Amino acid sequence: MNEQELRAEADAILAELVGDPGGPATLREDQWQAVAALVVERRRALVVQRTGWGKSAVYFVATALLRRRGSGPTVIISPLLALMRNQVESAARAGIRARTINSANPEEWDAIHEEVERGDVDVLLVSPERLNSVDFRERMLPKLAATTGLLVVDEAHCISDWGHDFRPDYRRLRTMLAELSPGVPVLATTATANARVTADVADQLGTGAGEALVLRGTLERESLRLGVVRLPDAAHRLAWLADHLGELPGSGIIYTLTVSAAEEVTAYLQGRGFRVASYTGRTENADRQQAETDLLENRVKALVATSALGMGFDKPDLGFVIHLGSPSSPISYYQQVGRAGRGVAHADVLLLPGKEDEAIWRYFAEVAFPPESQVRQTLAALADAGRPLSVPALEAQVDLRRNRLEMMLKVLDVDGAVRRVKGGWTATGADWVYDAERYAWVARQRAAEQQAMRDYVGTARCRMEFLRRQLDDEGAAPCGRCDNCAGEWTNSTVSPAALAGATGELDRPGVAVEPRRMWPTGMPALGIDLKGRIPANEQCAPGRALGRLSDIGWGNRLRPLLAEQAPDGSVPDDVLQAAVAVLGDWARSPGGWASKDPDAAARPVGVVAVPSLSRPRLVHSLAEGIARIGHLPFLGSLAHTEQGNAHRAHRSNSAQRLQALSAAFTVPAPLADGLTRTPGPVLLVDDYTDSGWTLAVAARLLQRAGTERVLPLVLAAAG
Repeated sequence: MNEQELRAEADAILAELVGDPGGPATLREDQWQAVAALVVERRRALVVQRTGWGKSAVYFVATALLRRRGSGPTVIISPLLALMRNQVESAARAGIRARTINSANPEEWDAIHEEVERGDVDVLLVSPERLNSVDFRERMLPKLAATTGLLVVDEAHCISDWGHDFRPDYRRLRTMLAELSPGVPVLATTATANARVTADVADQLGTGAGEALVLRGTLERESLRLGVVRLPDAAHRLAWLADHLGELPGSGIIYTLTVSAAEEVTAYLQGRGFRVASYTGRTENADRQQAETDLLENRVKALVATSALGMGFDKPDLGFVIHLGSPSSPISYYQQVGRAGRGVAHADVLLLPGKEDEAIWRYFAEVAFPPESQVRQTLAALADAGRPLSVPALEAQVDLRRNRLEMMLKVLDVDGAVRRVKGGWTATGADWVYDAERYAWVARQRAAEQQAMRDYVGTARCRMEFLRRQLDDEGAAPCGRCDNCAGEWTNSTVSPAALAGATGELDRPGVAVEPRRMWPTGMPALGIDLKGRIPANEQCAPGRALGRLSDIGWGNRLRPLLAEQAPDGSVPDDVLQAAVAVLGDWARSPGGWASKDPDAAARPVGVVAVPSLSRPRLVHSLAEGIARIGHLPFLGSLAHTEQGNAHRAHRSNSAQRLQALSAAFTVPAPLADGLTRTPGPVLLVDDYTDSGWTLAVAARLLQRAGTERVLPLVLAAAG
């Protein structure tokens, strides 16, 4: 078959994909160049093209052509669960049988494995974390590497730790690339790779298979109109949404920086009569799918989402994207706004930055790769164990939080220093070099991205040109549409009614604090005889906090008060009054001591404070103030012991925290006497809870001293 006939066949497949069999659909020249590289030349190619360019059309058309010529199934590595669902449906229109293996469908994995074995699957979409699953690597990966007809790496910038969104799971692709049969084409795609990331990904793709073909296009998005709306505080931004959301075209996405903010915004907008839904990492999978469907079918005006929605949502007629708070990277921002305007001539993109953005960046910052001493400590622990160690078991020996420890292990796995096996991790004994220079550069790159985002907000230049230059798009030029090019096209006015409603929503204090119920794994190895479930009569009860530090309401008030550099002092009156209000709402809630529930908890008989090393005056005045206003005796504070290490507990994982806290407190004699004279539940007051272990240890001590029940009340909770 000559090239002209092959291209006609490709166009016919494209027409089926877009739902118009026999229609006029035609691959563009740049799309055909990518298809030909895969099908005719069997090359490895990296396609860096803007969102909406049609990258999925390339790999589906190539899949159909290759399958008709006897090639094995296409394997697509993608982190985007929403996109996976879209693509399975799109593939079916062209007669392409697609299945997916990801964290949301474990009950289907065995059946899908059998279908792959029988050759009944044309496309297998796999989430990157599967590549680090021992069972998948041993059972499926070798067969896939041997039979794959085309390997597609979606969101390929995640391979590179030079990029804004590096994911260690992607590093496992190097192994799969090396094990592919000769002549198997590989396609990597991304819309967000600057020159350095492009070069790094292309180099990794071409390892052992010749130089990879790089097809890079313009990142201009003619349909997008960018703007920035500056407002004085979170209440004004919420009010602006209520006043102006109805004016925005079609339906869209409102991005927030935190889960808490997404839930706050959703509740407020629903209260103002808008049909919106929340979409975050806390949203159940079934609810996520329903929210996606509702937006696709325009049954909601917007999804209020965190980055959990990411790039994985495909709605060509998305009319707007609003960011309530600035992402920490202009590259990430370009990626998210790229969801809008794919299939419509005009879409509005607005950024509403907040004063709290940088505090949230710091709070959720991707931590740098651990220092060499901690890496070596981990390798030594694995080598000395003589058996696989789970991550919880390693936590008892290595002072790293779990997410950081898991990230480090995945990198070491790909580097060959450790291996994931059934039962945990083992050291391989292979030589390993700590690349301090590279890790330091990546940390500096993160800081540079944050500065670039500040510059984007304040620039007087074209906003689209600014974003394109951040991605090293050589053809970047003024767009003529953004607020800097064409003048402001929206205003910052808010109505008094909307502002009053927003202020009331954000000023409402109170969130639940769930107690610890299980001791961390590995405590006996640290010489501490605590394991399994915490006895019910030693557990902390469910409690309350004024807010989460990630809130845009009370979080904004509490972050400066609890910052490391903040001076210690008496609790501000508005914060004390809010704490009292939370206490009142708690008492009247179902099961609360002031409720009419026949099984209601007993009323607290006194107040006890957790001793604070950093903010003793704040915590003590808070506890005394609550006792005074609540007409309760202030029974006193726990005391620090000389052998305790409470000062280091906040830096550690659960096992290390508990080790530091296990002997950190004691019940002084005056407090013990007060507990004896005043039997019953007590309020335990502290400034902040992150892991919950300080409250757990304090509650255990108090209950062993005779307290009936411990009810924690804190100013702020993490997350």
